[in-house]
Amino acid sequence: MKMIIIGYGAVSSAFLPILISELKEEITSLKIIAPHIENKCTIEHGITINWHTETLTRENYKSILNDLDEQTFLVNLSVDVASLQLISLCHEAGALYLDTCIEPWAGQYTDSRIDLQHRTNYSLRDRALAKKRLLRDGPTAVIAHGANPGLVSHFVKQALLNLRHDVYGTSDYIPATRQEWARLAWQLNVKTIHIAEHDTQTANIAKEPGEFINTWSVDGFIGEGCQPSELGWGTHELTLPIGACFHAPAYRKSIYFNRPGASVRLKTWTPACGPCLGFLITHNESISLADYFTYAINDTDDYRPTVTYAYHPCNDAVLSLHELNGNSLQPQQRKRVLQGHEICDGADYLGVLLMGHEKNAYWYGSILNNATAQNLNPASSATTLQVAAGVLAGVKWAIKHPRQGIVESEEMDFQFVLDVARCYLGDMVGTYTDWTPVDKDGRLFPRRFNTSDIWQFENFLE
Repeated sequence: MKMIIIGYGAVSSAFLPILISELKEEITSLKIIAPHIENKCTIEHGITINWHTETLTRENYKSILNDLDEQTFLVNLSVDVASLQLISLCHEAGALYLDTCIEPWAGQYTDSRIDLQHRTNYSLRDRALAKKRLLRDGPTAVIAHGANPGLVSHFVKQALLNLRHDVYGTSDYIPATRQEWARLAWQLNVKTIHIAEHDTQTANIAKEPGEFINTWSVDGFIGEGCQPSELGWGTHELTLPIGACFHAPAYRKSIYFNRPGASVRLKTWTPACGPCLGFLITHNESISLADYFTYAINDTDDYRPTVTYAYHPCNDAVLSLHELNGNSLQPQQRKRVLQGHEICDGADYLGVLLMGHEKNAYWYGSILNNATAQNLNPASSATTLQVAAGVLAGVKWAIKHPRQGIVESEEMDFQFVLDVARCYLGDMVGTYTDWTPVDKDGRLFPRRFNTSDIWQFENFLE
């Protein structure tokens, strides 16, 4: 198998060692294409790696990727390289494909000439699903499969099974279809799902003014932070937030704001520090999970949970976002992605928070300390190793299922994926909490909460 990796940033450098360790017997050649690497040839664990200095654009990507064939696996870990064009190219050549998000060409996230609605992940996914219908039964192309989006969709399924066990008792039955999974969520009365992530990693050298710091791609985080904030919209919701619109009013499955995700905050909970404020950053899984867990109760009524990504990045990244917002979303001149050895302490708490059921709220996910990540893979931080684990699991699944066409995370075997990824995720933890977004006392400042249903989205908004 010929492996081609596009992009060599923090995630790629974390992914490469575990890829070679796990699949070295199957890889016949390995090429890495990125703009900021040196043209060279190296040998690692008996595998020759060819490094190519190239920037892929809409004008040159076909000529650079002219050696794709049925023995090729193309892994897109870059920013600003359009996923759908690469998928079409792989389809024509019979090559396998994986990316960690559905990426457009450079500049499209922030192009003011493009209507807000068409700069959203809903729009990007909608185009990918149209291509999925067109390219059915072709070579497998796994879209949006890193840690989140990616692993978190599998976390939701495992969390539902754990919750079912604790509410109804032991059951060995695993839902086999999309509607069976959706029915389980409906039966458990899961109203709201947060992809609830709190990154507590601390840099050895703190952020300086005019610098953006992050524990994974700075360009990737700025790009998604400047997209309109959006989320999957549940059927229990009563009030559309001010400044929000439905993507498709006839279906009412998701909404977007006339504000960037970097400026929208909501209350959430993780085991890191308990209650916290997360940024409502747009992510593919917010849309795809809400869609996947839509259940037809009868001919007229549907069930669907509200799904949001509530992200508390590391403290230096929070300061970086404040500075970005203060400068009218003009990116800082200096950018620093923290490598594992540049982090003195902390962990990434990446999980899913299921709310509204009879046990109130349940968080399930990965708690990975940076020190543990360093022991597993010195090239990574906790965050990048979690993403790399999702990429590795997606690659292995695609190799095992090579003729599935375009595939989303929710359509994959969650047990297979988690079995592959688990050894790189630190502690897998499930914990209940009595936390809710409603301040029942109103001790300092009176606020009008919707107390008829405490899980209304309006109660989470800061």
